Amino acid sequence: MRPIQASISHGALQHNLKVVKQRAPNSKVMAVVKANGYGHGLINVAHGLSAADGFAVLGLSEAIDLREAGFEQTILLLEGVFSEDEIKLASGFRVDIVVHSAPQIEMLERAKFARPINIHLKMNTGMNRLGFVPSEYINVFNRLKACKNVAGITLMTHFATADEEIGIAVPLRRFQNTTKDLQRPLSLANSAAILRHPEAHADWVRPGIMLYGATPVSGTPASKFDLKPAMQFTSEIIAVQILEKGESIGYGNRFTATLKTRVGIVACGYADGYPRHAPNGTPIAVNGKITQTLGRVSMDMLFCDLTDVPAANIGAPVELWGNIAPVDVVAEASGTVGYELLCAVSPRVPVKIAE
Repeated sequence: MRPIQASISHGALQHNLKVVKQRAPNSKVMAVVKANGYGHGLINVAHGLSAADGFAVLGLSEAIDLREAGFEQTILLLEGVFSEDEIKLASGFRVDIVVHSAPQIEMLERAKFARPINIHLKMNTGMNRLGFVPSEYINVFNRLKACKNVAGITLMTHFATADEEIGIAVPLRRFQNTTKDLQRPLSLANSAAILRHPEAHADWVRPGIMLYGATPVSGTPASKFDLKPAMQFTSEIIAVQILEKGESIGYGNRFTATLKTRVGIVACGYADGYPRHAPNGTPIAVNGKITQTLGRVSMDMLFCDLTDVPAANIGAPVELWGNIAPVDVVAEASGTVGYELLCAVSPRVPVKIAE
């Protein structure tokens, strides 16, 4: 087998969940485990986060997988349902749904099923993605309150700028002014709001990226928030080349040596989930020491500089991201965010669970 591997730490997941609870001690925690647990494996992550009060997913199949794996917590569909058949299944599996559009209300009103369903009614406070604008929110709430298929109603929004300098004051005020007379549970804060805006903690918080040990706030490392990486993405050196001055490597000769350079070839490429657009100089760790990538990432391999790691030979351990080379640092060098890299790890990469 190729030496590449993604090691998922339950201990890190548990630690990061404790950080959430320390930051928002009076809130229930809805752990966001969509996108296959942000690339860490849905059921793997759910076991690591079993102390959460609920799980938020994207699709009904994920929710059913969690139920069939024995998880009894609240499960929420973040985009709601797309058909009446899905509503019936959600009811049968005790899955809550986000309601964010008029057609979803109409489906709820028409559908016939035995067990009323809990909903999270989403307000659009400025993200302009999903949800009802404040001017129509109260009418929608009253309509759903009167619907025989609706059990509990939680009031919900999502902040577009919780991680930005502008903050959340305007959308939070918009939400509070609209809902001030509605005595219902509130669900407001994503990872950035949990860490930066305690005024938004409310009844539920919805941590996502922070649970996996990456930062939700650009420019602030995850370690500053006491978060630990849940994934260590590793491989090995499978060949070593010596470049003389003026020689190049890889497709397109994107790196040309300006002096004698020792180069390691790593068993990892963009088909494994490493970003193809990672430039020369992207941080990578070999034998526990930070060095840099060289040349263009290919489908199954990439290059790294071993000039200052003289003891590294074939079989030397490589950390693509994790404890030594944080995923956020690799992402920043590649012009993206840690979320994308974690979610992009390929199914062909073997996964190991660590406690």
